[in-house]
Amino acid sequence: PSSPFPLQFVLKHKEFSHLREVKTFPNALNPHKEESRALVKAMIDHVMALHEDLKWFHIGCDEVYYLGEGEESKQWLQQQENTPERLCLSHIKAVASCMASSYPTVTPIVWDDMLRGISEEALAESGVPQLVEPMIWDYAADLDVEGKVLLIEKYRRCGFSKVWFASAFKGATGVNQSLTLIGHHLKNHLQWLKVASNSPAGVLQGIALTGWQRYDHFSVLCELLPVGIPSLAICLQALKNGGYSEKVKENVEKLLGMSNLETDTFMSTSLGTFPGSNILTLVTQVSFYLKSSVDELLERNRYVMGWFSPYHRKRKIVHPIIMHHFQPEAISLLSKWNAVVQDLQAAMEQVFHKCTVDEWMEENVHPSLQKLQQVVDDLDEA
Repeated sequence: PSSPFPLQFVLKHKEFSHLREVKTFPNALNPHKEESRALVKAMIDHVMALHEDLKWFHIGCDEVYYLGEGEESKQWLQQQENTPERLCLSHIKAVASCMASSYPTVTPIVWDDMLRGISEEALAESGVPQLVEPMIWDYAADLDVEGKVLLIEKYRRCGFSKVWFASAFKGATGVNQSLTLIGHHLKNHLQWLKVASNSPAGVLQGIALTGWQRYDHFSVLCELLPVGIPSLAICLQALKNGGYSEKVKENVEKLLGMSNLETDTFMSTSLGTFPGSNILTLVTQVSFYLKSSVDELLERNRYVMGWFSPYHRKRKIVHPIIMHHFQPEAISLLSKWNAVVQDLQAAMEQVFHKCTVDEWMEENVHPSLQKLQQVVDDLDEA
């Protein structure tokens, strides 16, 4: 999933903005409008047209922070018996019922976070447990196993017959994270394995390994897919094997063509043979060394700090002897990084749309590279 707020990408547009729950926020849909249902139905139909043999369909429903805060909702909530929970459940029920009538062989899945805090009574009375399967998500390395087991028991008592889990193999560790910390994600999966082994037989349908590309529709890119592939491989193998061991590690190294898979720190810059491994190697170089090498030159080199400060640069003053102490270094650093960045750009263009490449470069490369280019240009002019 590129975003836990699936409706932002629709509700940000002018032609759909009248369907927002809160006029100024594109996060949540107004559940009272007939047209809102029609929009959701159209989206479901589009996906179904492309996937005819589906057994399950994830209808989202997580983190609906502003539900109940729109004008129509406020009026609805003034009526006796009406609560935000009931509003949420009635919308889930409406969408799930619409699916049941159009696609009777398909079971809807929903994220479970909006359900967690709802009382057992309210859940049982709503009729929702007979219509959907909840997907319990938690991406933490120290996931509370006992808490999850109790939650599953609660869902069973309410009438949900099956549950799903959702883990993360990339994303979830930092909004602009560029490298995947495999150890975090491996621990998350090992915790989920414990939850599975403590759950009643036959209740678990499966686990979805989420791989985030952004924290939400408006945030920056986090780890790119090629960067997260070693983490995905380790997490899948740990699940398949029911745990992690030296043998699993060796197996993954063989599969990826990597000599040493590091789980506790970020990857070393060793090359793999899996598709996209060149992107991982170059992103690792940029993430580790680009900013630090440019900062080293500009902020810790005594000649630059003492004889080519912003004051000197602005006035194009430089001592000719001093210049020889750092100009060659600046020029060679620039040509080294330009070459790396060109390779990375070419590798990324093989797999990503231009807009993705541009965004990643602007966020992660340009700030440092432009600083370096500017020093070299200023030296020439001085």
